[in-house]
Amino acid sequence: MATTKPIQEKIKALKADFDALRKGKESLLIMIAEAEVPEAVYNSNAIENSTLTLKETEKILLDMELYTASGVREVFEAKNLARVIGYIRNKSQETEINKELILLLHQMLIGGIDDNIAGRFRRNGEYVRVGDYVAPGPENVEKMIDGIITEYTSNLSSYFLDKVAGFHLDFENIHPFVDGNGRIGRILICFQLLRLGFPVVIIRDKEKKAYYKTFSDYRDKGNTKPMEKVIALALVESLHKRITYLKGEKIVKLSDYIKTNELSASAVTNAARRQNIPAFREKGVWKISECFAYNK
Repeated sequence: MATTKPIQEKIKALKADFDALRKGKESLLIMIAEAEVPEAVYNSNAIENSTLTLKETEKILLDMELYTASGVREVFEAKNLARVIGYIRNKSQETEINKELILLLHQMLIGGIDDNIAGRFRRNGEYVRVGDYVAPGPENVEKMIDGIITEYTSNLSSYFLDKVAGFHLDFENIHPFVDGNGRIGRILICFQLLRLGFPVVIIRDKEKKAYYKTFSDYRDKGNTKPMEKVIALALVESLHKRITYLKGEKIVKLSDYIKTNELSASAVTNAARRQNIPAFREKGVWKISECFAYNK
């Protein structure tokens, strides 16, 4: 399956706005990217069942002293993931996705937590499963990773988002590492988008159920559309956020916008979730430009 034409046209238009507005404002984009790192770290780790809250994650990344029942491992997981996010932001234009990069990112993510498995694929006897899904045997991992990298880099005809979604589905089905597969997979989505001149995206813990279902839809039915939709919505939201900031418009909470304009909360919130309006989330709170004209 493939991303629909209307979504492709929407992303194309937003990308054109983003590119036109960003000229001379790269420092603002860097500030936005740095400010959302705690949110990105929190959500990706929460999807993997980390018990850290967003506030705890923020404190950890600010190197504030934190006493938590979550333990030292989760503190290191937060710090390491933030470091990986910073790395891909700085290095995305230097190289296309490759096996060495994937292993390096895994070393950065897991190093200091479990050095025995950091920076290497699964070896003989190392099997993994997610729920009732058992990943391919370790003897097949490296060949399969080579295959999906070749397919991604050599496919010059498919729509970019379809390629990114397909790569992510295949990567997670291979589950090449003993630990850290989900976090690395989501980092690679961001790396691929950055390479193409797009901003990073956040796949949120609140949408974990729908995100996880995309994998079973792919395994059971070969259906890639649900994953394409997840990434498309995340990308449109990321573009909406940056365009709103680049325009210098006053940003308000969506709830306040609804009250001020006497709108239906359910209708406007649903429009935000579907990205039919230029709303976006910061720390889980929906926001929008105060001057946006909503068509009832």
